[in-house]
Amino acid sequence: MTRTSGLAMRAGMILAFATLLVAQALAAAPGKAGIASADPRATAAGYEVLQAGGNAFDAAVAVSAALGVVEPQSSGMGGGSFFLLYIAAEDRYVFVDAREIAPAAATRDMYLDEDGNANTRASLNGPLAAGIPGHPAGLAHVTDRYGKLSLAQNLEPAIRLAENGYTPSVRTLLGLRMRRRTAEAWPAFGDVFYPGDEMLEESDLVRQPDLATTLRRFAADGVDGFYRGETARLLVEGTRAAGGIWTLADLEQYKVVEREPVRATYRDMRVISAPPPSSGGIAIANMLNILAGYDIARLDGATRKHVLVEAMRRAYRDRALYLGDPDFVSVPGDRLMHPHYAAGQRASIRLDKATASVSLPGIWPAGAEARQTTHFSVLDADGNRVAVTQTINGWFGAGFMPPGTGVILNNEMDDFAIAPGVPNGFDLLGGFANAVAPGKRPLSSMSPTFLESDRGIAILGTPGGSRIITMVLRSSLAWYEGASAADMVALKRFHHQFYPDRVNYEPGAFTDEEIPGLTERGHQLRESRRAFGNMNVVTWDFDGNVVEAASDPRGLGEGRVY
Repeated sequence: MTRTSGLAMRAGMILAFATLLVAQALAAAPGKAGIASADPRATAAGYEVLQAGGNAFDAAVAVSAALGVVEPQSSGMGGGSFFLLYIAAEDRYVFVDAREIAPAAATRDMYLDEDGNANTRASLNGPLAAGIPGHPAGLAHVTDRYGKLSLAQNLEPAIRLAENGYTPSVRTLLGLRMRRRTAEAWPAFGDVFYPGDEMLEESDLVRQPDLATTLRRFAADGVDGFYRGETARLLVEGTRAAGGIWTLADLEQYKVVEREPVRATYRDMRVISAPPPSSGGIAIANMLNILAGYDIARLDGATRKHVLVEAMRRAYRDRALYLGDPDFVSVPGDRLMHPHYAAGQRASIRLDKATASVSLPGIWPAGAEARQTTHFSVLDADGNRVAVTQTINGWFGAGFMPPGTGVILNNEMDDFAIAPGVPNGFDLLGGFANAVAPGKRPLSSMSPTFLESDRGIAILGTPGGSRIITMVLRSSLAWYEGASAADMVALKRFHHQFYPDRVNYEPGAFTDEEIPGLTERGHQLRESRRAFGNMNVVTWDFDGNVVEAASDPRGLGEGRVY
């Protein structure tokens, strides 16, 4: 036996033993629950359901529905979501795809004018920007298939918030200032959020009786209470009267899809994340495979961050070229996540020089800030886990509410590539794989993720538009290196997405020594005026059976252990 083969065998035995230790630890239960979400009222809703005898999946539905009420700028019944589940009793992972879909009347060129130029306003504002919501179907699916309580029990905290009212957060008020002109065109939206044509203040109470009625119909009749009957009629009539293209058949035919999560490894850490139509899992696996070829811990700060940026650049280039709805296009996921593919990408990285994005073959813009989403993480005392990222895309989605529903519609149609090489609202590029088609799900960056090793587990995710993937990547690396949940959410962030060819970073993400080290390599650095992301993490360390829940200090959320 050669020395190389002996080392390989020994490494394989160590990994197998570590995997056995992880499996044995996961067979146990923490005996504690942890919830981290972007709003204390949503965290409390999850705990209320746990106290009533629910499990992590019931709690997730309660947290999700409550966030849709108190964070109307970020998510809700008019949007979509991804649920990553771990069912402890079955040692099984499930990815619930409740992403929006394009209406049947949608066409590939629907956002192009008669001269073939992109009309991006139509894909961002008003009913024509809205895909058919999947989030309500996701809530019903998770409750019916994996929960212990009824949908009505899980929705009760959200219904109370809508009926009795809540005070708006600073982020809600910021979004309303940004959306004022758009909302003037849609009276039902203005009646709720600009009462008397005035801006809300922090002390005001926001009541949403129409939304409460919609939630009660949904609680009583499940999927039929939203996708059929009175709510469906109001949704369709409201959108069509304002120039939309929805039909009752679009709503009736919506289906949740259960998919196999993406699975990857980084050294002895297992990563379970979101598959297409999310780009997150494949991109994270791709970047980790590239980085696995370096001894990152031994690199100086500037070189380490240079290598991270170069991995980001290549993964986002692949996102633009290859990824889309797997029910419509062939996604080469196995190839993109193969170590040999990463080795080829790594070979093109120079440690002393940045790669110009334009020099990489593939898509480039024709002629050529952060959106709203929310994430929460749940662990229950039996070891069940949930990571959920949900969205309506932009600030208050399309800015449109069909009268009588209280439902703010998404503007997820902008997540399609409205034309090859035309950047979307996040400056992300896309090609034909992500072109608009009837019934198709737009590509997403939402990346609910589980991490596992002999240390324990981590449940994480974040909002942040195109930056979600790189935030999850960096926090995953930090957890592998020993970071706590609080460390993970507080980590300073930087981001590169192939196009534009620049590195956006938060103040403090680079040291005074690292900045010249990166600029001398050719990186274009731009300090962000705003912090980005709002990560929520729950961790379970096997040593000492310690559960920690942490919410991003950039936001106003809450992580609690019960």
